[in-house]
Amino acid sequence: MPSPVTQTFLGVPSVSLNDLAAEDIVILGAPEATPYTPGKASHCHDAPDAVRAVMARLGEWSGHYDFELDTTLIPQGGRRICDVGDLPGDPTTPEQNRARITDAVARVLAADAMPIVIGGDDSVPIPVLAAYENSGPIWVVQVDAHLDWRDEREGVREGWSSPMRRASEMPWVDGIVQIGIRGVGSARPSDVDAARNYGAKIFTAREVHSYGIGKAVEALPQGARCFLTIDFDGIDPTVVPAVLSQVPGGLTYWHIIELIESLCTRGMLVGADVVELAPQLDVNNLGVRTAGRIIANLAGNCSKASSG
Repeated sequence: MPSPVTQTFLGVPSVSLNDLAAEDIVILGAPEATPYTPGKASHCHDAPDAVRAVMARLGEWSGHYDFELDTTLIPQGGRRICDVGDLPGDPTTPEQNRARITDAVARVLAADAMPIVIGGDDSVPIPVLAAYENSGPIWVVQVDAHLDWRDEREGVREGWSSPMRRASEMPWVDGIVQIGIRGVGSARPSDVDAARNYGAKIFTAREVHSYGIGKAVEALPQGARCFLTIDFDGIDPTVVPAVLSQVPGGLTYWHIIELIESLCTRGMLVGADVVELAPQLDVNNLGVRTAGRIIANLAGNCSKASSG
């Protein structure tokens, strides 16, 4: 069970997994999944608490107008937004970490609610997506600087270089759209070939800057049920500097907001996670604050959108 928090995201109600209602939008912290260095805590372990802390003041303004949402910060009369706290995580027990994440997300889905998971590093999406086995089919929409198609790294197959490769092996994942890819990462030519042979629809950051985010959204089948995974290094480091891998030329805040709005207004979004936020690498809380605003937009847009 997640550990209750004294300070919830934006001051929304704190509830347990046993008390979820249909259509709830559920904030869930997952600080640890699968490390590459056994026993070493994730560089993103503190991200859920840091996001809640930096957004605490905005929680006092929940009834104030939010110009991104074109309604109040917490939409009145919308779907309930709630916070179930953080899952326990131990870097020495990756199998148990993954099992806890999958179980918690599966319980959210079984309640006909929608999870927004705050990681944790980019190994978190693997057990999150595993929870959709009985809630598919889904398409995965990834924002990331990196391709994440390594089959293994240092003998680890569930680490942060492999979430899209593992997603491609899940029968309930019908397809993958990858947005913001750029620079040099862990991908080798064989990994790029694997992604292309699978049929991943790849939109580089340069293409998004040239043609907008709309082309990536148009690559999704009409009516597809989508899971959005945002690795914060997909965003330009001048916007979110709190990442381990700072790569120039990333997406803007407005690209992300437009993507969220497109998926929510079309009734396509069935879950999300945000990962790879490293508070200790931040500059004047800029990255954590921007991450908090993105999560608020995710929750708010889904809250006000028709549950269709």
